[in-house]
Amino acid sequence: MRWINTRPSKGARLALSLAPFMVVLIAYLIGSAARLAENANDRLLPSFAGFADAINRMAFVPDVRSGDYLLWVDTAASLTRLYSGIGIATLIALAIGMLIGMLPYMRALLAPFVSAISMVPPLALLPILFIIVGLGETSKIALIAIGVTPIMIRDLALTATALPREQIIKAETLGGSSWQIALRVVLPQILPRLIDTLRLQIGPAWLFLIAAEAISSEAGLGYRIFLVRRYLAMDVIFPYVAWITLLAVGTDVLLDRLRVTVFPWSELEKNA
Repeated sequence: MRWINTRPSKGARLALSLAPFMVVLIAYLIGSAARLAENANDRLLPSFAGFADAINRMAFVPDVRSGDYLLWVDTAASLTRLYSGIGIATLIALAIGMLIGMLPYMRALLAPFVSAISMVPPLALLPILFIIVGLGETSKIALIAIGVTPIMIRDLALTATALPREQIIKAETLGGSSWQIALRVVLPQILPRLIDTLRLQIGPAWLFLIAAEAISSEAGLGYRIFLVRRYLAMDVIFPYVAWITLLAVGTDVLLDRLRVTVFPWSELEKNA
């Protein structure tokens, strides 16, 4: 039996998926115990009790100065920026991606420009955005949109271009206009890919958000991490990083469930 043909059982798959997390957890526990044994006030690798105290302080105890529950205020601020930027990027990418994928003239006009723009490092544009639109919410949302839109456009355009030409010809034979072909033939088939592309851009979108919040913000998960780093508050930084990861994973899972629910046939194609 070749290894390439073997498949783990459900129990083995679950154990294998948990194994890397357990290795990281055990390694941290060993490292933390060793450092705390040498110095009980060590701040680099806090104990789990220290994490619990910090989480309680940030999430369930109102801040002395503002009266806010900082974790939830930061989460609301970051998610509002993140989803606003991703929403704008999705609408733009869907419209331009379909145009490039369907219309040869638009492909000749926009494809080289989008390809060039997608190579520009988005973080290099952050100072320009701050100068043009200021330090407020607009610059942060714009950075997310600028960062993920070109990649999404290129992916959707390639998906639309790769659709079987026979489908377009059949629709034309039945008298379908370009608008009808776009809505009834192309759009339903690229929407599942749009969701998958969006899932792939969640990580980069968080990166752009945290970078923008770190430079100029009054609330947000990235802002809080960079604020407390000056105090070496690892008991706050680690839980915030874990919380960001959990939010990103949750968004990814929800998008995948959305794709399977709305477009069940896309799952059959993947398993074919």
